[in-house]
Amino acid sequence: MARRERGYLGAFVAAATLRRWSRIARRAETADLSDLQRQRARARALKARLDDVVAIADSRLALPRIGSSAFPRQPGTDWSWRPRLWRGPWGLRGMAAAASGTAIGDGATLFHDCSTSELALRQLRNRREGDLAPFALKMEVFRFDGSFLSLVLELPPAASEGLKRRHLLRVEMSVEVERSLKIFLRLNVKHGPNVEQLVRELPLGQEETFVEFDLAYTRLNEKRTERMWLDLIFDGPDMNQIVLRDVTFARYPRAQL
Repeated sequence: MARRERGYLGAFVAAATLRRWSRIARRAETADLSDLQRQRARARALKARLDDVVAIADSRLALPRIGSSAFPRQPGTDWSWRPRLWRGPWGLRGMAAAASGTAIGDGATLFHDCSTSELALRQLRNRREGDLAPFALKMEVFRFDGSFLSLVLELPPAASEGLKRRHLLRVEMSVEVERSLKIFLRLNVKHGPNVEQLVRELPLGQEETFVEFDLAYTRLNEKRTERMWLDLIFDGPDMNQIVLRDVTFARYPRAQL
């Protein structure tokens, strides 16, 4: 109740202030010069604060909304998802010397076999006009003496529900790299005691790219599907800066011939 009353009072004061400055503007042509000088000084001070509010509001309101799962889907999509790491704040500003097995937010884990970690991770707020994801993940890799670096994304249970061999799983990414490298995507599907694996190389060279995994090329037991996860594998990442602006998943049935 108190918050509602403060809201009413704030609206009343704002309306009264607007009416007052409207009157001053109408009378400016005939106002006494000494009064007009004082009013100009107050108006300039007020305008500076208002310009600050408008600039900050324009900047914040132009950003992708936190929690947003908005992105284009293919016709017939029956499940889609943007991982939490790209939807909401991680909770840490960043991490240096990230160890293997480090959890990055909810459902993302970093793995490597470096003897000495020289990896730095940071979550960024996406601010570009074309960005759809609220956040991005920045990885800075300095000296890398290991044989592999991967980011594992655990897909939610809904991704496995109703999964059929006629499904395609599309992974779209927006990636920026400082130096050229190869990125491989390995989809893992656990069904009963078995795990099906499909590997694709992400075609770089353009900012937004995708791969599709066709489950027809697996021996998936549709009645025993338990879970899915994706490995993002970075080949030769040393002395590089990698920014994953967005990662999205979409599942849809293959077109019937």
